[in-house]
Amino acid sequence: MRVQKLTPNLIVRDVAAEMSFYHTVLGLEPAIKVPEQPPYVFGSVANGSVEIFFNEQKAVAADYPPLGARPIGGSLTQFIEVEGLGDVMAAVKKAGAKIVMPIKEQFYGMREFAFEDPEGWIITIAEKIK
Repeated sequence: MRVQKLTPNLIVRDVAAEMSFYHTVLGLEPAIKVPEQPPYVFGSVANGSVEIFFNEQKAVAADYPPLGARPIGGSLTQFIEVEGLGDVMAAVKKAGAKIVMPIKEQFYGMREFAFEDPEGWIITIAEKIK
């Protein structure tokens, strides 16, 4: 088996709001919208090899009932490596997102911080220490 890619598929209450947040704060471009106008039941954002899916919770619950009963924002975290960590931190602060881990240098050679997106998903932003 050869894995082609891994795409997080996040369950959210408001697809349009999540897409806007990820575009404004992380620079990920809107890619897919279903339907083409809000309110969306599905959407995605992408930038290079990074792609994130958003599924509206009520729509997913119809096909996968257990997902409709689970809390949004669970224990999955996203780890995104960037160049320009300071710029991302500034955008996160400007958006008013909750910082859950301040910037710190890790023993494995990364400088990183973590924050919550509007739905409660945790995103760690990391940059290699040069």
